[in-house]
Amino acid sequence: MFTILSDINWFSVLLSFLAYFFLGALWFTALFKKAYLTSLGNNKESHSNTKPIFIIGPAICSLIITITTAILFYSLEISSIKEAFIFSMLIGNGYLVANTVNIAINPNIPHPLFYGLISGTYHLVGILIVCSILMYMR
Repeated sequence: MFTILSDINWFSVLLSFLAYFFLGALWFTALFKKAYLTSLGNNKESHSNTKPIFIIGPAICSLIITITTAILFYSLEISSIKEAFIFSMLIGNGYLVANTVNIAINPNIPHPLFYGLISGTYHLVGILIVCSILMYMR
């Protein structure tokens, strides 16, 4: 395990994290803001959460996902674009999308499948970007 940590290109992890995090900022505030708010039952365009937890929380989660992905990526010795794509789809759909939809299915989210579609797709695209950067900079 510790030899894997020393093999990881940590600069690629940093770039992957930044790409994933800023994709989220763009995704939920510009690209799909209205749809995201609708999925949450909030149709107000002026809806804004500027509390630090709404920025720091997703950043920490994106960092943890990125580091975990890098550890698995290097442990599995992924060495081709095809392998990186398959791995991205497996992790993206098997963990990130499925977990996002599972979290959404609760009484507090009025449109859980719509929320899962918007947020799950963000995570799938995000992990594809993360794995692409990890592969390119390996």
